[in-house]
Amino acid sequence: QALVATTDFFTPIVDDPFDFGRIAATNALSDIYAMGGTPIMALALVGMPIDKLPPEVIGRILEGGASVCREAGIPIAGGHSIDVLEPIYGLVAMGLVHPDKVRRNADAQAGDVLVLGKPLGVGILSAALKKGVLGDGYADMLRHTTQLNKVGTDLAAQGGVHALTDVTGFGLAGHLLEICRGSGLSAQLRLADVPLIDSALAFARQGMATGASARNWNGYGAQVDWPAHGTDWQRALLTDPQTSGGLLVSC
Repeated sequence: QALVATTDFFTPIVDDPFDFGRIAATNALSDIYAMGGTPIMALALVGMPIDKLPPEVIGRILEGGASVCREAGIPIAGGHSIDVLEPIYGLVAMGLVHPDKVRRNADAQAGDVLVLGKPLGVGILSAALKKGVLGDGYADMLRHTTQLNKVGTDLAAQGGVHALTDVTGFGLAGHLLEICRGSGLSAQLRLADVPLIDSALAFARQGMATGASARNWNGYGAQVDWPAHGTDWQRALLTDPQTSGGLLVSC
């Protein structure tokens, strides 16, 4: 067995401290699953403004992260904390994987099909939350951002699965480009077949988008052959940064 380790942390995208801890932990563990590994333990990384947040709130963040680790079947074996200006929380995640079953984002093969494990739109829902218009979409955002990508462990054991990655800050288009570059291939998406969160689709059609989406397109849009019939809202969803996004599978 080979040891794999990843580190991931970020600032809150939701107001509820327990939900923030859950989302952050799910996001951190995703990197292990994206390599085909099985998590074995985690260390907590905590940066909190202790003069602004009461201990009870900080405790709820940690409880949220711990609840996800229990769901994943692993302990939080320690960690590190520091006093900072803005709250941050995340995990150092460690896992095991057989060297022959490690899946990278650079081994796609010609003729593969692409499967996306979660629908897109978390970034747009987060933008709607910040504007105070999310409403019932909060449940959608929470459901997807706290769903562990456990399936990655089983996928890596299947010979027909050639490449794996998780879709996060660069959006679907950006992470697919990483697979293409690493594999020396091009890929084609049918816009109508890309899975989308229903509530995010409604906001996107109204023009809701994140600043990160525009920056993503400015960074790699020149390498994407965007169709003439493609709309601005569809492009915003394909470049939408995902927190704890789904696995992108080339198989």
